[in-house]
Amino acid sequence: MYSIISKILDVILVKMAKSLYVIGKENIPKDSKYVVTCTHESYNEVIMLGMALLPNQIHYMAKKELFSNKWGGKFLSSLNAFPVDRENPGPSTLKRPINLLKEHKTVGIFPTGHRTSMEGAPLKRGAATIAMLGKAPILPAAYVGPKKIHGLITGQAMIKIGEPIDTTDIPKDLKRNEKVEYLTKEIEKRTNQLQKELNEIAKRLED
Repeated sequence: MYSIISKILDVILVKMAKSLYVIGKENIPKDSKYVVTCTHESYNEVIMLGMALLPNQIHYMAKKELFSNKWGGKFLSSLNAFPVDRENPGPSTLKRPINLLKEHKTVGIFPTGHRTSMEGAPLKRGAATIAMLGKAPILPAAYVGPKKIHGLITGQAMIKIGEPIDTTDIPKDLKRNEKVEYLTKEIEKRTNQLQKELNEIAKRLED
């Protein structure tokens, strides 16, 4: 289902409407084993980030409440999404994404954990923890563009992809929690920089 829908959206949004502009495609790892993170203010980031990384498929972590409806849950699962209990995360929360990384698949995580403005929002530690335990790099990205669904066709969205964060290149004297904190701050720093650069580009285009 992911393959079918992504091909349809690629034709409509990218090729016909030309509503997505991607900067930094050269930073995408050749091996699909990585964790991709992105700013998150609407559901549009989910769609456009998926378009930006084609033909690679993203396996998104999503809050379990979205799977409460039987048919809705099946549909999300067919799109490679899997449920996560954000309120009471346990060992199983990490097991699924780490196994996906071991299978050389891409895991998508929105570090703020919910739709919010990235600026000043605290980053949760899940992306750093999963990437470190899965021995995979972290690919930071930022989004600027429409927040309403119809804007995907009528508006212009931009995604900037940064250089991968090497999760093995961490000071050796740090304890595990300190390593996670180190990586989380690195994600935050790079994402904020990507967002700032995108905002500047968007402003220049408006002037």
